Amino acid sequence: MTILDGKKVSNDIKNEIAAEVQKMKDNGEKVPHLAAVIVGEDGASLTYVGSKVRSCERVGFESTMICLPHTTSEEELLRKIKELNENDDIDGFIIQLPLPPQIDTQKVLMAVDPSKDVDGFHPENFGKLALDMSTFIPATPFGILELLARYKVETKGKHTVVIGRSHIVGRPMSILMSRKGWPGDSTVTLTHSNTKDIAQITSQADIIISALGVPNFLTAEMVKDDVVIIDVGITRVPDDSSPKGYVITGDVDFENVSKKASFITPVPGGVGPMTIAMLLKNTLLARVQRKI
Repeated sequence: MTILDGKKVSNDIKNEIAAEVQKMKDNGEKVPHLAAVIVGEDGASLTYVGSKVRSCERVGFESTMICLPHTTSEEELLRKIKELNENDDIDGFIIQLPLPPQIDTQKVLMAVDPSKDVDGFHPENFGKLALDMSTFIPATPFGILELLARYKVETKGKHTVVIGRSHIVGRPMSILMSRKGWPGDSTVTLTHSNTKDIAQITSQADIIISALGVPNFLTAEMVKDDVVIIDVGITRVPDDSSPKGYVITGDVDFENVSKKASFITPVPGGVGPMTIAMLLKNTLLARVQRKI
């Protein structure tokens, strides 16, 4: 069994990006600039955006964090997005989700300039992904592809089961794993909350990508020997024995499933660190494309 170490791979990627940025500086070029917009005071979102800003500093990017109160109106947020779209100094930006209830998330994501949409959420970029065209791949699916590639996990002709159909992970992952090329060329089954006999489907899978958000959902009885497991789930589970009062748990019963797996991601330390690394990679790509 091999651990797919997202922490190590993400550090490797950040080092590679930092080397690229240093070349830009040596050539007197403008370095990539990532902006993040956060509406409200959600603790998890603030922590996540803060880690993105620190990662930008590490690789030599410029970064801007825009914090708006939770009372911000949809119109005010759309005005801020228009400013960022028109600001030539900003190469890419993200709108941290979730947004407060008074704001239409879809309308906001539609307002982002697709050439600066480094999250890969705009319908134009999602459509290009579905058509196998060059575009920004959402950071978490991009990170999963990179893990599979760097650990040389065979995907051609394999049966991949994706659990969860979100627009952020499940659905794009099902498209990417079935595309021509590697990682890809697998036969994909997309499962969700209305799928019947899910254990019967997962037991036939060569690769399982779980993005459900239900702790320890996938058990050893649901998988076959030598399965490849990608656990995207991150759930805070109360635990009085932990100093924080909780532990981070994935969708997979790691202790038991890992005994049958050929490759498996841990939680934490698997897919999570890859997400930020690939957001940085998308921002670097945005900067390069804006120069062309």
